[in-house]
Amino acid sequence: MGFRLFSLYYIAALLFAPFSYADGQVPLRAASTESTPKRVAIIGAGAAGSSASYHLRKYSDSTDRPLNITVFERSPYIGGRSTTVNVFDNPAYPIELGASIFVSVNTHLVNASREFGLNVRSASHSRPRESEDTLGIWDGTRFVFILKDSYGWWNIARLLWRYGLAPIRTQSLMKRTVGSFLKMYDEPNFPFKDIGTAAVELGLLDLTSSPGETYLEKNGISDDFAREIIQASTRVNYGQNLGLIHGLESMVCMATDGAMSVEGGNWKIFDGMLRAARASVRLSNAVTSIDRNADGTLTLASVPADSEGDEEKNIFDDVVLAGPMQYSNIAFNTPLERKPEDIPFVTLHVTLFSSPHKLSPKPFDLNDGNKVPETILTTLPKGMNLGSNWDGVGPAGFWSISTLQTVTPPSSRSFPNTEENENENENQNHYVYKIFSPHRPTASFIAQLLDLNITTPSESWISDLPKNDISWYHEKTWNPYPFLYPRVTFDEPSLAAGIWYTGGIESFISTMETSALMGRDVASLMARSWEERL
Repeated sequence: MGFRLFSLYYIAALLFAPFSYADGQVPLRAASTESTPKRVAIIGAGAAGSSASYHLRKYSDSTDRPLNITVFERSPYIGGRSTTVNVFDNPAYPIELGASIFVSVNTHLVNASREFGLNVRSASHSRPRESEDTLGIWDGTRFVFILKDSYGWWNIARLLWRYGLAPIRTQSLMKRTVGSFLKMYDEPNFPFKDIGTAAVELGLLDLTSSPGETYLEKNGISDDFAREIIQASTRVNYGQNLGLIHGLESMVCMATDGAMSVEGGNWKIFDGMLRAARASVRLSNAVTSIDRNADGTLTLASVPADSEGDEEKNIFDDVVLAGPMQYSNIAFNTPLERKPEDIPFVTLHVTLFSSPHKLSPKPFDLNDGNKVPETILTTLPKGMNLGSNWDGVGPAGFWSISTLQTVTPPSSRSFPNTEENENENENQNHYVYKIFSPHRPTASFIAQLLDLNITTPSESWISDLPKNDISWYHEKTWNPYPFLYPRVTFDEPSLAAGIWYTGGIESFISTMETSALMGRDVASLMARSWEERL
């Protein structure tokens, strides 16, 4: 879901049934008699901003209300936290840097991908499948659980043997939780003016007010299953242990049926939304300030990347801030009735690289290289509780390591080594890996993963390793999601007259789908505010 970096869909698909729900749209109203176009500025071309644009256009088309939409995005690309990088700079090998998958219950994303004719594939379609061990959960000293490929019923039997009824109880709890949440998609709960009020009415405040481990214990989920399976999912998806992350997001992590992704990158969904919205998209264009005019309109100042610092000013009727305000660097020169809370975000290091070497069995105390799982998630050893720590990674030292696919490297001329090594590289596929970690991986750590017989200085990084061993790499440090502490209040979507905010959903549920839901919610509330002014 959402920014779902990876998921325990391998396990969940064995046990957890899918859900379905109606795709509510912006409510249709009587045709407008106004001829002057409404001018809307949307700041951010990610999931929330693209969805707001898309649903505003649906409202405009259904009511014949003229509408001009301008989207400002300070990055040079569409998609926000959903973005790809190309292995070897080859567009034939796009790799998701962030939001890797969405699932069957994500109606906004599923329906949009169908509407725009995008090719959607299973999330694991590119996996090399050279090991029968699909997924392993590592606690820093041993694998506490390993899922084997093509052993469906055997995997179920092993889950039930090890954890008793905990998987079944978790399935039931997850169904109830997701079922309650999905009521936010439809009337009378949609559109919602206040996430907290909606949470109370739908019985979800008990989940957001409790740490995941407390909520699971209260509902009879065994400590072993919570720590080894559910916590592995909260760590890979949100870099947080069950002692820190609230119960609602813990359950969301387990709603993984039908994990899928768009060929070429999930950002194509949001590109399609903006095209369907007929929005004017201004990439590499940072908004610097917003001022209220005497007639109630808003003047928005922005700086295009190619303008040498010269500001442009445009007037709008409504403005949507479709991203966390604390990172926007926008001066709100008009007083806000409600100022969003600054909430701490996780610092995540993403390391992508390709290599002719497989993961070594040695760091994981295995003897057979064919037994190294192609996806390694981590948890804490039994008895260790680092749940309240910001960096609660524990002895494993990383959140996950995934073998994504194999690729054909460029010509051996790109590898200036011996003739023997050139010939070897030219005829050998390379493996593409992704590491999520709270700290930048050192060259020594990566050398151990691949069993490279080299000595590296303590302050050295992947860029210092031989190109014959690391044929391509890409590092990214960012703040992709908040610390989802237990809480009972959430920022409202209306900050002042004509100023709207989608970021309140982040500390409730942080996913691509929920950002898209929040974009639709803001579009509906904005449309209703226009009708009330008629």
